[in-house]
Amino acid sequence: MEKDTNDDIQADMQRDKSPLVVENNCTMTKALKVIGGKWKLLLLNAIRKGCPLRFGELRNKMHDITHATLTLQLRELERDGIIERKVYAETPPRVEYKLTPIGIKLVPAIEALCDWGEEYYSLFGEPKSCTNGEQF
Repeated sequence: MEKDTNDDIQADMQRDKSPLVVENNCTMTKALKVIGGKWKLLLLNAIRKGCPLRFGELRNKMHDITHATLTLQLRELERDGIIERKVYAETPPRVEYKLTPIGIKLVPAIEALCDWGEEYYSLFGEPKSCTNGEQF
């Protein structure tokens, strides 16, 4: 049996023009509301590798993210119970972020995405730096 080539896959995608039906109450939709978006999986990947990480360390790893966007994404992940924010009573103030037990449950999925990206990045062009010089 022959392995599908990228051209075969793209041709199949062009032929299948049926609309994608997604139920708003399905578990995948709910999960994507929590971890979806441009930055959240990258942030979770960085936090899992350097756990715990401070805000400035995350900002250094995520070169293109703005201060406001990083703050918003971290607040949403904290609100949803994926990460924990710990504030230390020090001067200057120190805040660290780490995965909660629920966030740790995402690690196999994050690792699977990293593995998939490593295996198939050539289909999508050159890999871009993800966090801390690591490439998908």
